Amino acid sequence: MNRHRSDIHSLAAAYALHALDTAEREEFVAHLAHCEDCHGDVTEFEATAARLASAVGQDPPAALKQRTLTAVENVRQFPPQVPAARPVAGLAQRLKRRAMPLALAAAVAAAVSFAGLAAWQHRQNEDAQRQARQVQRQLDAVSDVLAAPDARAVHGRTTNGALATVVSSERQNRAVFTATGLPAPARGHTYQLWLDHDGTMRPAGFIRSDGTVLVDGEPADATAVGLTVEPDGGSAQPTTQPLLLLALPS
Repeated sequence: MNRHRSDIHSLAAAYALHALDTAEREEFVAHLAHCEDCHGDVTEFEATAARLASAVGQDPPAALKQRTLTAVENVRQFPPQVPAARPVAGLAQRLKRRAMPLALAAAVAAAVSFAGLAAWQHRQNEDAQRQARQVQRQLDAVSDVLAAPDARAVHGRTTNGALATVVSSERQNRAVFTATGLPAPARGHTYQLWLDHDGTMRPAGFIRSDGTVLVDGEPADATAVGLTVEPDGGSAQPTTQPLLLLALPS
């Protein structure tokens, strides 16, 4: 293998994601035994991969159960089928004539109710599928950065105690931000990411709580990634002191 020794550090992310071939894996395992920096990077990458896997699952909306039960209650059910006594022939004919309009009205009402429920469920399914596709695209983009041959990671701690990691790929011109132990922001506020371009802070997306997100924007010309608390919806410029200003890996 002709790999330069200094290049072996770049295999940490691919190793954590089981993306190395047999020869590369054996070489990296031997290197990992005596490289504390790579050991730390592998630990962070594996933790990030685990958080990404957990992000795929989606809990149903809290109100979904109640809306379903409410819709079901409005659907007319068929009466129990029991053997009927044989009435006098004339009376049976009169009852049958009177029952037909009622049965028809009940059938129409049930059909309308079922149609409305089916349409509502279809909309719910479409929304869930759309959200799943968005999550999958995000996961694919994050995984591409983590598995990039030139992936580099830096670690830091926010002023409110959270651990933060930024992984960037110069080749892909993308970066990923991961937070662990991030306290919930005050009501009406959110955490906003920034890219520092020679002192000019540009919005770079949001992170609501612990997890991993793709940093919006291109980090190629940026020197650092910042994190602040902003009002819901974000700000054009930081309105609070940065909780973190983490230099991008070179």
